[in-house]
Amino acid sequence: MTVVIAAGGTGGHLYPGVALAREFLRRDASTCVRFVGTSRGIEVKVLPHEGFPLDVINALPVMGLRAAHALLALARLPRAVQQAVTLLRRHGADLVIGIGGYTSPPVLVAAFLLKIPRVILEPNAYPGMANKAMAPLAHRVFVAFQSAARHFAPRKVRAFGTPVRRAFLEPSDSSPQNQGDQRRLLVFGGSRGAHAVNLAMMESLPYLRSSDVMARWSIIHQTGEADYERVKSVYEASGLAAEVVTFVFDMPNVLRSADLVVARAGAVTLAELTACGKPSILIPFPHAIYQHQAHNARELEEAGAAMVVPQHELSGARLADVLARLLRDPDRLASMGERSRALGRRDSAEAIVDECLALLGERRS
Repeated sequence: MTVVIAAGGTGGHLYPGVALAREFLRRDASTCVRFVGTSRGIEVKVLPHEGFPLDVINALPVMGLRAAHALLALARLPRAVQQAVTLLRRHGADLVIGIGGYTSPPVLVAAFLLKIPRVILEPNAYPGMANKAMAPLAHRVFVAFQSAARHFAPRKVRAFGTPVRRAFLEPSDSSPQNQGDQRRLLVFGGSRGAHAVNLAMMESLPYLRSSDVMARWSIIHQTGEADYERVKSVYEASGLAAEVVTFVFDMPNVLRSADLVVARAGAVTLAELTACGKPSILIPFPHAIYQHQAHNARELEEAGAAMVVPQHELSGARLADVLARLLRDPDRLASMGERSRALGRRDSAEAIVDECLALLGERRS
């Protein structure tokens, strides 16, 4: 069996596909799983590390761009569909999975033309345009949040959560244990980093250093490429214990070892946080077209699993204040962690693969 997954651009689109790929292979090691993306997305960097092949097509983003760029992207769409048709034929695809973003529509259209079974995964509380546009062509639509279901035909929808890699689901006693009373704060802004989060964290360091809250805490901070040198130098000058990196490949290991997380509110980030039962301070990306990160973050905040700081309210002083309140209150951190774990859907990848295999059986019949 050959499964083609159209995903890429950002980690939020790519990593659910990786989780599904690994679940297909766990069921049947002879399964061939291939990804389709572009040469510009994070998939070029991540998939070789994950061990999956990547085919690229000439798709371009449409939403959120100036009219001229959007028209250029639409003009390229037929060519991208033609490329996808060629790829699906060449690999003998039996199933196509689209996970949103601008790579997904050409591949799903190609699968429709070739009469290949096709499904969509929508990991956000508010669906993106690509998935809403492609839903009429899909046999199944898997949603992470029940609130997203109303945007799709009820007969197609299955609310199974966002799949995460099995490494996130390992028992907590298999994760690295902090030594003695030492605790770990993890800061990251998504797969490419987040300048606003980096800036606020740097500005918070004088406040944190002048208090006693960091005495038992160390920090690991993923910055992305652009801010790495500056953030690293600020931490070194602060004297606080910190490990600064551009990218975290082994996020399951790092996240399981964290006691508190400062992060954006992408769907995959929240799925991983809840799978591991981690308390968090969430700073939703404010420029998403449909404000999907704000919707995602409020779901966790309302459940008591996270505190949300909107970016327009973000400053070093505000972030330091929120951090200090939580770092001084271990009981609240524990309660937030329990509520976070209660939100997690740990069998999401299994449930989606089960449904995909059932769909293939129905189509063959």
